[in-house]
Amino acid sequence: MAATSPPTSRDAEIVRRVTAWQGVTAADGPRGELSLRYRRRELGHLHGDRVAHFAFPKDVWGELIAAGRVVPHPLDRPGLAARPLRDDSDVDETIALMRLNYDRAVAGEPRGR
Repeated sequence: MAATSPPTSRDAEIVRRVTAWQGVTAADGPRGELSLRYRRRELGHLHGDRVAHFAFPKDVWGELIAAGRVVPHPLDRPGLAARPLRDDSDVDETIALMRLNYDRAVAGEPRGR
């Protein structure tokens, strides 16, 4: 397992705010990422304070891409998205994107991709 970097300012703020939601936990992933989960379902994961990755249903993903809220994930598969963490507005938007996945998870809606 790859070593996970300790949280820094941007990722620490995201973790602090998202884990305040009922049922959300944070855990190290196999590639050094920090996964934020509702129960067993991933809401998104962080690669330090550089980038957040998400999976969305394809229709939601298309809307988010068109609106400029996310960019395609490096794996370049429909449904997979990324959000660079450059400043505080990216932190707020990343939390909002995780909230989209959280609300769907709580409602029992299908996972992304």
